[in-house]
Amino acid sequence: MEVFRSDTGWGLDAMAGKYKDLDIHDRLAMAEAALGAIGQKTSSAIDELDIAVTIPCYNEAATIAGVVKNFQAALPMARIYVYDNNSTDNTAGIARDAGAIVRREPLQGKGHVVRRMFADIEADIYLMVDGDGTYDAAAAPRMVSRLIETGADMVVGARITEDKAAYRTGHRFGNAMLTGTVSKIFGERTTDMLSGYRAVSRRFAKSYPALASGFETETELTVHALELDMIITEIHATYSARPEGSISKLNTVADGLRILKTIGQLTRDERPLAFFGSLSLFAALASLGLGVPVVMDFLQSGSVDRFPTAFLSGFLAVLAAVGLVSGVILETVARGRREMKRLQYNQIESLTAKLERLAETRSQMNDIRMGARAERQRQDLTRDMPRRTAVN
Repeated sequence: MEVFRSDTGWGLDAMAGKYKDLDIHDRLAMAEAALGAIGQKTSSAIDELDIAVTIPCYNEAATIAGVVKNFQAALPMARIYVYDNNSTDNTAGIARDAGAIVRREPLQGKGHVVRRMFADIEADIYLMVDGDGTYDAAAAPRMVSRLIETGADMVVGARITEDKAAYRTGHRFGNAMLTGTVSKIFGERTTDMLSGYRAVSRRFAKSYPALASGFETETELTVHALELDMIITEIHATYSARPEGSISKLNTVADGLRILKTIGQLTRDERPLAFFGSLSLFAALASLGLGVPVVMDFLQSGSVDRFPTAFLSGFLAVLAAVGLVSGVILETVARGRREMKRLQYNQIESLTAKLERLAETRSQMNDIRMGARAERQRQDLTRDMPRRTAVN
């Protein structure tokens, strides 16, 4: 697997306070100028691909209109989908009036919404963003371009901000801890695992099983990419505080524990030998710690005076053996599951293959047009020859 990272904050982190007050068109112009300054530009292939901006929403009436309009300006060729997740305000109506395609997911939780979006929508590129207005729409063209140019399956919008209200210290610490934990277990591929701003390929979306139900879905998205050895890249994206009247649905402690639990479950399912092997090692060490003194006493006295301790030591030894064998068996099962997911992934056309196919189609159409033009010219010459002969 390869991982690409942006080496620049595009100069936006240094002036975050001014940048967030700019109009979306001014921010887009600044982003384009920043790309030009390092010899890059937005990919021209954006206009050739089918892009869907997907926005999961729950009670975002205060922000959703601005989010829809900003992404319409940033990616005018894209379809904007808003998935209403049982909002009790007028989120769906406001989004529809702003020009979005509005759909509904009755099962409560962001994970359920992501599952429904990826299942229902057909597109080449899916840009997923929260509806709270905290993510910068001006970064969208760069994210899509990076996905196309690197052949990646996921681009993460790594959050940068100087606004402490936007990204509180506790959230920073929790994100760093959880990202670090996943990096240690599955591989270091991103610096902001919990970012809700991502662009993914069709290959990714249609091979993603989407088993999470809530905010732990970002963790599952990341691990899915890591397990299939997909190319992951990230760029810096300005992150802002929620506007007045918008309320966060994130519960720092409860959702943090859910994410930690999800990491444990994913480790059990995707790394069973390491998971059960660690438990087996712990049980084996405990068995030795309890059993060695009992054996020493038996060798000296010829009798077992601490029978309950000996029984517990033996039980832990059996448990260690069972855990190790279970880990070996489940590792084979996990490998088979990865192979099946990889086969499903390989059956879906990549962005690179589609662009090559489109280029070949254009070339064939040009050849047909040139051939038709040559044929018309030949026919014109054939019709003119009798006249010229008669004149002569």
